[in-house]
Amino acid sequence: MSYRYLVAAATFLAVMTFAPPLAVAQTTDAAEMPRTAWGAPDLGGVWDFRTTTPLERPDEFSGKEELTSEEIAAQKAQANEFLKYFDEFEVEGDPGGYNSFWVDTPGLLNDRRTSLIVDPTDGKLPPLTPDALHQIGSLSEDLPVSGPVRYRAGGSGVDSPEARGLAERCILGFAHGPPLTPGGYNQNIQVFQTPEHVVILNEMVHDPRIVPINGQPHLPGDMRQWNGDARGHWDGDTLVIESRNFTHKTASFTPSASEAIGSGENLLLTEKLTRVSSNILRYEFTVNDPTTFTRPFTAAIPMRRSEEPIFEYACHEGNYGLLNILRGARQDEQAAAATEP
Repeated sequence: MSYRYLVAAATFLAVMTFAPPLAVAQTTDAAEMPRTAWGAPDLGGVWDFRTTTPLERPDEFSGKEELTSEEIAAQKAQANEFLKYFDEFEVEGDPGGYNSFWVDTPGLLNDRRTSLIVDPTDGKLPPLTPDALHQIGSLSEDLPVSGPVRYRAGGSGVDSPEARGLAERCILGFAHGPPLTPGGYNQNIQVFQTPEHVVILNEMVHDPRIVPINGQPHLPGDMRQWNGDARGHWDGDTLVIESRNFTHKTASFTPSASEAIGSGENLLLTEKLTRVSSNILRYEFTVNDPTTFTRPFTAAIPMRRSEEPIFEYACHEGNYGLLNILRGARQDEQAAAATEP
């Protein structure tokens, strides 16, 4: 099975909506909040953010915030049929690869909502500004890049390594963030805390974000980073993380594996982590980029505590795909040149 088909399937699974309800609005009483030895809310542990709730509310559920039990059952039946097709899918000449065993089975975190977006209240991404970059990639063909944004998955040229997607280059990946958005597999983070720092280790690409919470100022504006420059503080029992200084080579937001909206150059990302209960960590993010979106938007995801460890995601060590893509392109060019008159 091809990698591109896997990404397409993972995108499909990420928007299927079937699961038992999960209450996320209720918070733990302050006296019952798990706390660190120094008194801060204890956010530590491994947290699973997979969910079958789509980012945007589907048109068929316009004006509807929650699904009925019947609608959930119908979505579940549809997803089961797709998983069956996923396992039976074959490509001629393809030696095979991933099947449904490798995909995170969705359905653990759904709280009946029809969208992860909670603001605007229609559950939709805000309209884009007239000058916003919006690139649509392809999971089946290579397309030229029209701007600085690189797709997180899928190809966008074969002239050089820099022309390929960030996921193929093991820099960023879908379900990587920030902000965190569910998608396919490797949908776990592990949180570590000290009195002055919080570390968020993402399973995808095995990338740690070290967030100072000691009042340390942001980096100068000319120092840009793939994950932005993050600074945190406590607002009561909620950890608030503000990130800026993203590189212009990342998008302001990537709603799918092959879509990139805006440049992260002017992005201000605010993330909030709240320990709702012993087993639930509420994750909320707000994207504020006035050069891309006509207004900010906010999404919320309930994360469930996992007892499983995070294993290493060794992308670079086995990343023969990138080399072979470029090698194959050079062979095709040489073959074409040999046939020219």
